[in-house]
Amino acid sequence: MALPSSSAQHALELLGSRLRELRLSAGLSGRDLGRLTGWHSSKVSKIEYGRQAPSVADVHAWCLHCGAERFTSELTASLHAVEGMFLEWQRLEGSGLRKSNEAEARVWERTKRFRIYSSTVIPGPLQTGPYIGAVLRSLQRQRQFPDADIDETVQVRLDKQKVVYKPGNSFAIVIEESVLRAPIGGAEVMAAQLGYLLEAIALPAISLGIIPLDTDRSSIWTAEAFWMFDDSRVTVELVSGYLTITQPHEIALYRDAFSRYTEQAVFGAKARSFIAAAIAATA
Repeated sequence: MALPSSSAQHALELLGSRLRELRLSAGLSGRDLGRLTGWHSSKVSKIEYGRQAPSVADVHAWCLHCGAERFTSELTASLHAVEGMFLEWQRLEGSGLRKSNEAEARVWERTKRFRIYSSTVIPGPLQTGPYIGAVLRSLQRQRQFPDADIDETVQVRLDKQKVVYKPGNSFAIVIEESVLRAPIGGAEVMAAQLGYLLEAIALPAISLGIIPLDTDRSSIWTAEAFWMFDDSRVTVELVSGYLTITQPHEIALYRDAFSRYTEQAVFGAKARSFIAAAIAATA
């Protein structure tokens, strides 16, 4: 299992520590447990110290031979939580886009403060239906997920936007100017999307900053798009998969990065002028 984040690694180490406690409580050495399960004793050590992720079958066998079957469900759930911190796109989208987007919608519903940085596309809360469809079809070609439910997923994503109007919610969004200049779905779709962007940034909950192309990037470079959900969760879209970060020290790094991007961005009338120029370029 890929673990590109210390959040995932820390969770795996906690799971290993819990399994070690069960082994010690059962009076078993690592070699004893290896003999009972048919594993090499090094596998026991690797799992306990977070150097190897156990499988569901491993957790079941561990609990069985330690006389701790009452903990099987709890520890299996912990394993699934670890696995959920980094999901390869094929696994996340294999059951269809609509399901993965519905799961994401529940996170949106729980969040009050959104901070979003994008170097690739106009972020979801500000997207039009045709633009969403174009983005999804582009991703489908790149990642080869099933495309049967794209139209349904467009509606799910539009429904998610209701949180923009939920009292008390706020959206601080920073995008690169290049996002405005990257036509997705053709000139007509892009022009309509940019026109909607001009309307959306007038909403009370929305703060939109645009980082000009000629900005001095000495303080911070462009990066992968990321979302901050309150101060409890960050998600990052990587080439290989979808990363969820929950460790406070990692979240602090993204909070600092977002502040730096905000300092580089222009807002208000200046931001609107960049959007208007991008609209003119689509003609």
